[in-house]
Amino acid sequence: MALLSGGKVIAPPIFHHSHTPRAPFFFFRRRRFTLSALSEQPPIPVRVRFAPSPTGNLHVGGARTALFNYLFARSKGGKFVLRIEDTDLERSTRESEEAMLKGLSWLGLDWDEGPGVGGDYGPYRQSERNSLYKQYAENLHQSGHVYRCFCSNEELEKMKEDAKLKQLPPVYTGKWASATNSEVEEELSKGTPYTYRFRVPKGSLKINDLIRGEVSWNLDTLGDFVIMRSNGQPVYNFCVTVDDATMAISHVIRAEEHLPNTLRQALIYKALGFPMPYFAHVSLILAPDRSKLSKRHGATSVGQFREMGYLPEAMVNYLALLGWGDGTENEFFTLDQLVEKFTIERVNKSGAIFDSTKLRWMNGQHLRARPSEELTKLIGEYWKTSGILTVSGGPFIDEAVQLLKDGIDLTNDAEKALANLLSYPLHSTLQSHETEFVLQDNLSEFAAALLAAYDSGDLIAALEEGHAGWQKWVKSLGKSLKRKGKSLFMPLRLLLTGKLHGPDMGSSVVLLYKAGTSDVVAPEAGFVKLDERFKMLRQISWESLSKDQPIKETVAPL
Repeated sequence: MALLSGGKVIAPPIFHHSHTPRAPFFFFRRRRFTLSALSEQPPIPVRVRFAPSPTGNLHVGGARTALFNYLFARSKGGKFVLRIEDTDLERSTRESEEAMLKGLSWLGLDWDEGPGVGGDYGPYRQSERNSLYKQYAENLHQSGHVYRCFCSNEELEKMKEDAKLKQLPPVYTGKWASATNSEVEEELSKGTPYTYRFRVPKGSLKINDLIRGEVSWNLDTLGDFVIMRSNGQPVYNFCVTVDDATMAISHVIRAEEHLPNTLRQALIYKALGFPMPYFAHVSLILAPDRSKLSKRHGATSVGQFREMGYLPEAMVNYLALLGWGDGTENEFFTLDQLVEKFTIERVNKSGAIFDSTKLRWMNGQHLRARPSEELTKLIGEYWKTSGILTVSGGPFIDEAVQLLKDGIDLTNDAEKALANLLSYPLHSTLQSHETEFVLQDNLSEFAAALLAAYDSGDLIAALEEGHAGWQKWVKSLGKSLKRKGKSLFMPLRLLLTGKLHGPDMGSSVVLLYKAGTSDVVAPEAGFVKLDERFKMLRQISWESLSKDQPIKETVAPL
């Protein structure tokens, strides 16, 4: 990293938390200068940070910022630092901090330094670094880069109103910028509250953002800004600059909304004598309507997606693709693969659309990519926890997972998938228009043949043999009825499962038979056993079935 100062390239020092900055030049007159940073990557240790404010849950936007920092650090052999920016004492809570740490850990983004880990550059909570901020604020005051401002709130409001009337930017007029020592001492003796304001020089500032390219500002529109409030609390931009400088942060990768903050922070870097880090401002995550993603668009926090059944590896994969790609058509990445492929140069500066449908699809891909034993254990435990099954493992679980997994994109989908298999909505299906062609294909004759096979014990004997027995029996049934293909399998599926669509029918019916001959299904699961299904079939008056008439049930002897 290097700075251009008067055309001279200054090599950056190796930072350490105990580093004391050199005293910069002292001035009262506004100096004109152009400050810029080079974009070439320096041969220094890479240190990046994720610095959330613990005022809520971990938003997917924050999670993506953390992920990009993590990937950059790991790909460069650097350090990933977690810093908690909790200077907003009214809104910051330890509960929110814990939720954020839990979210990062769930995603697998382990930090090298920070809360719970420690490190040589701590403390890692801003609320514990106040003495450091006061030290550097005093350094700036002694060097003349900041001054005491005794303006009241009423005076500041009047300045804004006057500027508005003159159609000028609402900047501080500099009333106390050139005050004499006697004027300052007089206010101090009266106990007048004061802030520390930074003297903004004339000229311009330019940075070469690693994502957005060259960004420049005219300093004339800024105005002297506050770095320490009258209550002794430091302002955000001052804290961030001191923290990043004293923690030796080499690259600041953060959200696009922080780009305007770079102007004030760069000036503070210069005044303190610290070289600037490289900046990379990542685009915002947008909703489908291209507005900023917010709660009105649905789930937005990592914790919410976790509760909905999403996998951490799927979230990481999807978040990485929001504004980044490896240049190929590949969209499926593990965290290790992302580390290997990630480069900051391939991060897109345009906004990324959050597509919940694609996230769900990607979660399904990762779910089914898990080893078979792991997937079976995950879904089996979910089925037992949700109360649909009485066990979490065994042959029934193994077969059910293999049968239903293609229809499960979220862990939470597993309950609906199994409940659908166990249900028997025959009457409602018979009433649907889609069933009309099956009804017209002599369904009553088919039902009679199926009932006869059940009563004779042939069907049950076939199911006892498993898939081989089922296939042999179906072939025999088709031959006796002179049916094959759709004409055979559609009515068979309808009568046995109560549905026209679903997973492999043979595997489904064999599994239903096994469920009915064991105690794996919980009583409250709404499971309709095969004998109950055939009892319902006997009660249907097939002659009354038409698209215009409801199903009539005959009274069958028990």
